[in-house]
Amino acid sequence: MSDSARATTPVAEEQEFVDRAYSRLDQLRSQYREQRQKIDANHGVGNAQGWTERDALATHFAELSSRLDNVEERLVFGRLDMKDHATHYIGRISLLDEHSAPLLVDWRAPISAPFYQATAQEPLGVVRRRHIATRARTVTSVEDELLDVDQAQHQGLTLQGEGALMSALSSARSGRMGDIVATIQGEQDRVIRASDRGILVVQGGPGTGKTAVALHRAAYLLYTQRERLERSGVLIIGPSRTFLRYIEQVLPSLGESGVVQMTIGDIVPGLSAQDDDPVDIAAIKGRAAFSRILREAVRLIPRLPDRDQVLQVWNRRVTLRIKDVQEALSRARRSGRPHNVARESFAMGLMELLAGRLIVEAGDASSTADIDPDDLRTWMSEIRDSVDARRAINLAWMPTQAPAFLRKLWSRPDLLAQANRKAGTPLSVEDLSLLYRAQDEPLTISDIPLIDELEELLGTLDLASAQKRRAEEQREKEERERANEALKATGLGGGIVTADMLMRQTQEAPSLRPLAERARADRSWTYGHIVIDEAQDLSPMAWRCLLRRCPSRSMTVVGDLDQKRGHRRPNSWKQALGPAARAFNEEFVLSISYRTPRALTRIAQAVMAQHGTPVLYPMEAVRDVPDCYQVSHTHKDTLKECVSQIVSAMEERLDREEGEGKGRICVIVPDAQAQLWHADESGASALDQRVSYLTAAGSKGLEFDSVVVVEPGAILDQGSGDLFVALTRATHDLHAVTTTQLPRGMEEWDA
Repeated sequence: MSDSARATTPVAEEQEFVDRAYSRLDQLRSQYREQRQKIDANHGVGNAQGWTERDALATHFAELSSRLDNVEERLVFGRLDMKDHATHYIGRISLLDEHSAPLLVDWRAPISAPFYQATAQEPLGVVRRRHIATRARTVTSVEDELLDVDQAQHQGLTLQGEGALMSALSSARSGRMGDIVATIQGEQDRVIRASDRGILVVQGGPGTGKTAVALHRAAYLLYTQRERLERSGVLIIGPSRTFLRYIEQVLPSLGESGVVQMTIGDIVPGLSAQDDDPVDIAAIKGRAAFSRILREAVRLIPRLPDRDQVLQVWNRRVTLRIKDVQEALSRARRSGRPHNVARESFAMGLMELLAGRLIVEAGDASSTADIDPDDLRTWMSEIRDSVDARRAINLAWMPTQAPAFLRKLWSRPDLLAQANRKAGTPLSVEDLSLLYRAQDEPLTISDIPLIDELEELLGTLDLASAQKRRAEEQREKEERERANEALKATGLGGGIVTADMLMRQTQEAPSLRPLAERARADRSWTYGHIVIDEAQDLSPMAWRCLLRRCPSRSMTVVGDLDQKRGHRRPNSWKQALGPAARAFNEEFVLSISYRTPRALTRIAQAVMAQHGTPVLYPMEAVRDVPDCYQVSHTHKDTLKECVSQIVSAMEERLDREEGEGKGRICVIVPDAQAQLWHADESGASALDQRVSYLTAAGSKGLEFDSVVVVEPGAILDQGSGDLFVALTRATHDLHAVTTTQLPRGMEEWDA
């Protein structure tokens, strides 16, 4: 091939543009670093505020530079050739050239929408759509789709490649989720760009890309509603810490960082629960009725003394009567305030009453109406120092912390039963007996929503942090004015930094902490949007916990009802949403499985049907993988050896086909055998080891090249949803190993 011919190949043509885009990226990155160096050399305007503003500007340019670092990989991935002869290159972020003309279009911009939405039936003005594959900064291939053949011939456009999506699906797993920005499909793009009003449900079976879609939707909302969400933040709730580690690289690769990611077990600041109760106990704790039970339990904390008490206050004695305590309790409860907050008015009321009684009894006043305010303050101080008085007031209304009180409930069956009766007896005697636990046992994930509920009922110091946030918001106007002055003084504006950007980072030195850090530490923080993955497993109490953190009810709820744990599957998402159902707005169903081989999808759905829980949302797989399903029957004494041999064969295949050490394998075992197999029930090993031993719950949300399902019948006994999960984790092949009979639905595929 001649040099002139080589220069006109599609790969060479796109390489020229990719080189230009990376050159501009390097130039901008260099500018941001130079700006930061200039700021570091600037000593501010001579006061504390000036130093703070200088630090805020330095932080801002550091963040801009970091954002460009994060989009280094596959910066450019698409091109649109339009009917009007315009050409648009699509990438991870928008770039302008040296003359401020568009060079690269952000994938979230409206002009990029046809890249994902155009079809031959509705080309949306697109003649040719091109996918550009790169490794590092080198174009490796291009894949074309002609959407308007006549116009393509008129413009002299040709077709290259075989399909970017199928190429991406066939690659080996790396142990981390990658973004799908270059291969978003039409049905997925409609979800990503949907309105953020109310709760949007994304129902998707295994391999439909629902998690990736939800993360790209978060990135899209951060792009389109930057100002609002940069202040309030986006919260992502995942089923496990392992899952959050699995997806942690997706948003930064799309140019977004600072999103808060946590599990329900970490949602209350200062607490962290990693292990959960058995499914039946977790279901009891998650019932909506527990909101009533906890309310009644808190009302049981204050108690009347069984007799009048004579208290020693300095060198005097005063009587605290039962009636005094009863009246103070009634007044405090009528305030409607949380327990610990109402206790303050209860204690102050009793102290004032006792001080007045001491003054009148000493003859220093004829009645409480004649008491001198200074005398009242003096005697209230004496009462505060009195051991007798403090003990009597505390015993009548104890200050209470939520974690300690919940532990007390679990270890005191009599107290829990009393609260249950006052709440209308929603729990049976059998339910109550299952909840007993020693007071020193660790908290579980199912406990955390109950503690959050108790924090609302008891009241915490978080109220002070909420008041501080409101005070900071009131100072915004002054901060904006100071920010404008700082930009003028330093000469660093130039359209790159605005007063609003600077203001958000200079509202007092503490606010220079990243939003994610501040939000995690503040239980009263409310988010602008919440993304919830594997939402089918959330309990009503967990939903109450999340609703408190999103008053706008702007949520993206992702899950699959067919993967619900246990034996009680909801029939609809409105039922699954529990207390959040009122905010339900729209449901999108992703019905195409891009990950799971067609045969494995059919097996999983057949098993569900054979065991009385036919899938609510049937799906179709797009990939055919030959010989992707095998079965081995063995004996209990040879089970481990059999599994070991299968895993070795899988490793050899991956080494041969994907490269030495590449790819991931998972052995999924029944919950009851987790210790026998040294299974990682949290799933943490799945990210760092080539071969992982997990339970079905630990594998949820993850994917592997090859999977071994051990004793599928025992997994089915845990609930059909667990076996459905186990059968759909593989992207290439699955091997079932059993010492008993296979579950119905798996046998007919056993060849």
